[in-house]
Amino acid sequence: MTALCDRAQQQIAQNDLLLLVEPAERGVDVNQDPPEHTRFRRILHGTFTPRRIEHWRPRAAAIAGGLLDAAGEEFDVVADFALPLPARVICELLGVPMDRFEQFRGWTEMFLSTSRATEAARAEGLTAFMAYARDLIARHRAEPGEDLIDVLIEARDEGDGLSEDELTTIVFTLILAGHETTASMITRGTFRLLCHPGQYAELTARPELLGPAVEEILRHEGPGGNGMLRRMTDDVTVSGGTVAAGAVVLPNLAAANHDPAVYEDPMRFDIHRFAAGTATPHLGFGHGPHYCLGANLARMELQEAFRALVSRLPGLCPREELADVRWSDDGFVYRPHRLLVKAG
Repeated sequence: MTALCDRAQQQIAQNDLLLLVEPAERGVDVNQDPPEHTRFRRILHGTFTPRRIEHWRPRAAAIAGGLLDAAGEEFDVVADFALPLPARVICELLGVPMDRFEQFRGWTEMFLSTSRATEAARAEGLTAFMAYARDLIARHRAEPGEDLIDVLIEARDEGDGLSEDELTTIVFTLILAGHETTASMITRGTFRLLCHPGQYAELTARPELLGPAVEEILRHEGPGGNGMLRRMTDDVTVSGGTVAAGAVVLPNLAAANHDPAVYEDPMRFDIHRFAAGTATPHLGFGHGPHYCLGANLARMELQEAFRALVSRLPGLCPREELADVRWSDDGFVYRPHRLLVKAG
């Protein structure tokens, strides 16, 4: 079957996402169809706009710089930078104390991996996670501030706001997915740039290429794993035959971003690919009505992560053979377990 960057890919990307670990309510964005989904996205329309995200950029940049300053001459990109950066950003945005993050990490790893946790343990963790999200919302209602949760509480569309269950679910989702997927892209992007030291050096000299470089990382490396199953809502004919409505599929989304009919020499990593603004948009954030709600936030975090790397560590180089780096194989995201580097 050829790459799914034709109508079949677009259809699959728009279909209902079947969460393997599903919150108590079906009200989560990815599980909805119109009209519920349309209403949900309409209420949240102004929450993750580029203008609002820009308000948080200075803090993300400060966190990224601080982590690298504290990392020393030799460090692990995964443990010392890629994981703590989006974790601290999402915790600060949501007003979550960082001392709870290790607990979140435990829950997240249990939900997003094929761990040995029992069904009962996963259910217990899910209950505890959702209870914490409800408590967090209640505290923000009692003492309003300017955190992202306060923005979500105030989100309205002609007087219609999010229900308590919807608020709880989106907070759950933001904590769950708001750090691991971005951490994976930081790790994979750094790995890919280390594989191409000439392009890393060019980024240090030409920071204006950071935006296009992030788009190429998202195309070449994203979405980081096949992840979730999807259910077809219509019959769709692809080159290998017909996929019937109701069928559950696990599409290789990376194939669409490497389709030779769309991208010239698609396996080539090239930070200039999106510089001219003429390349076909990638599908790293999905497509259609279910396009990733947090795409602007993820882009900003990635831009600041790589800006900090190339500006503070222009001589960054690996401490081990990149061919020997071990990658994860037990979860919805695919990234190096560790990435040992030195400042150079």
